[in-house]
Amino acid sequence: MKRYDLITPEGTRDLLFEGCLARRMVEDRLSKLFEGFGYSEVVTPGIEFYDLFMGSSRNFQQESLYKLTDSKGRLIVMRPDSTIPIARLASTRLKGAKLPLRLYYNQSIFENNSLLKGRSDEVVQAGIELIGGENSKRADYEVLCTAVEALSSFDKENFRLEIGHIGYFKELVAQLDVDDAVREEIRLLISAKNYPALNDILDEVGDNQVTNALRQLPRLFGGVEVFDKAADIYTDDKITGILYNLKEVYTRLSSLGYEGKISVDLGIVSHADYYTGIVFKGYLSEVGQSVLKGGRYDRLLAEFGNDCPAVGFGISVDSVARHIEKLGGAPKLRTPDAVVFGEKGYVVEAMEYAQTLVREGLTVENSLFNTLDETKSYAKSKGIKKLVVVGSEITELDI
Repeated sequence: MKRYDLITPEGTRDLLFEGCLARRMVEDRLSKLFEGFGYSEVVTPGIEFYDLFMGSSRNFQQESLYKLTDSKGRLIVMRPDSTIPIARLASTRLKGAKLPLRLYYNQSIFENNSLLKGRSDEVVQAGIELIGGENSKRADYEVLCTAVEALSSFDKENFRLEIGHIGYFKELVAQLDVDDAVREEIRLLISAKNYPALNDILDEVGDNQVTNALRQLPRLFGGVEVFDKAADIYTDDKITGILYNLKEVYTRLSSLGYEGKISVDLGIVSHADYYTGIVFKGYLSEVGQSVLKGGRYDRLLAEFGNDCPAVGFGISVDSVARHIEKLGGAPKLRTPDAVVFGEKGYVVEAMEYAQTLVREGLTVENSLFNTLDETKSYAKSKGIKKLVVVGSEITELDI
């Protein structure tokens, strides 16, 4: 019989010493970056009412949510997303605040993934939300440049940012005479770049200019040439405007010195229904999936009675931390500077002296052994070079 009290649930893990140091380093670096651009930290509850994630553009797959009930029998969920709770917060606690709001967060999200996906169900995520910028282009540039700065701060040479526009996909799929379930299946197949399955489902829908464009969508990625390819496959007034605006963003970002790091991917079709405009993903070398996701969501806050445009992104702290560990750039465990041993009758004095050394900035362990020899042996095994003996006198010994 399996001892469930000795293991963690699927999709979760214990984090040990170096892993904790790497995570903390990533969190601190991102917090410093976000604060440097004028963002202020907020924290939302780890559990929220189920209703929060079931609005018109807030639909999450039921099987992906961790659900429970409170003492009154109300259905609540463990937070699967940070953008939606922050939209609620901005529309309630911060309603009437001077705009734009620059908010950042660093908190866990929970998603019940399939056992076959090999992904964590609990992910520490940090990110920003820029709410209320009157000029959407300026806001987009700010958030995109912050995303690039975040990625490059962890791997200056080997990062990339892919940009797209969710409107391109939404405009195409809206013209299909199919129900929402089929539209969602098409979205999932495009996101996975599963060409055979996508062709099968589109064959059932029919052969026309729209389905042909959707077949090509997963292949529309690369450099500036993507815009001409997309226009050749399908065009109307809305799509022409979408491609024009996205090309302008791509060109300007490339001119800032990011050429070669920025690419276009019209196949970015995020599962978050609240995205309305530009969408993007960020990658680091040696990481098999995106570590950063974001986009524009201009109608989400209106669902909370606060009609306000917004754009933001979230970055997986854990994915970045593992990447840094692989590269050998994570902080190392610090060996204590000294171990303090109290002779018989001087245990309290030894603890007081250890506290003094800590206040001076040293890392010190207090010996829990009864003899000096045991303490010396322990110090050698830990690589501690100095032993302080506290008795009628204080003596320092090199080990």
